[in-house]
Amino acid sequence: MKALIVDDNDIARTTLSHLAKQIPNLTIVNEYSNAIEAYLHLQENHVDLIFLDIEMPEMTGIELTKNLSGKDIIVIFTSSKKEYALEAFELNIADYILKPVIPARFLQAVSKAQAIIESRKENLQFNKEEFLFVRDSNITRRLKLDDIFYAEAMGDYVKFYTKEKMFAIHGKMKVAEERLPKDDFIRVHRSYIVSIGKIDTLQDGGIMINKKFIPVADAYRKALNIRMNVF
Repeated sequence: MKALIVDDNDIARTTLSHLAKQIPNLTIVNEYSNAIEAYLHLQENHVDLIFLDIEMPEMTGIELTKNLSGKDIIVIFTSSKKEYALEAFELNIADYILKPVIPARFLQAVSKAQAIIESRKENLQFNKEEFLFVRDSNITRRLKLDDIFYAEAMGDYVKFYTKEKMFAIHGKMKVAEERLPKDDFIRVHRSYIVSIGKIDTLQDGGIMINKKFIPVADAYRKALNIRMNVF
């Protein structure tokens, strides 16, 4: 598992780097003291995981996470402040560690990240050309990507809606987001992923797809407007 450390505090970076060395299969590929440098790195290079501070000059950790929307990267926030936790978890991060980071808490967060990576190998697979394969109980079903209007999170299940039918599978929304092709689908809410080509109208607070109103969260609105060429 390849990771970045992004923190403007030298001691914090050293602490995280030391803890990471104690965990097999976790490699810190680089460290950055500001989020802009990390963002530029991620435009050209892939990592699985980022240990990310929140309060940094020029670009905050939350802003960086929003700018990385759509990328297949797991985020673990490290912060001395509790008040950012709610906003952070709205961005579907893996974990939020309060500083000073202790070994047991660090290991717990890394274990969550590893579990997410493992979950990507299960429950959902897709053929990039045409189909999404979903495991429904003991049966693997094939859904044509073009038939999917939107996906909705419901507890431990994800529901895929087509014009004719709804398919509910056991799995996490994060896995669905990672497996659906990003050229055709976009996350608009913690509970919804939609097919861009199926959007009928955009309106205050949400969008309409197949006569269904779907809310758009503020955290995803800018990305949606860009994809829809809304000015």
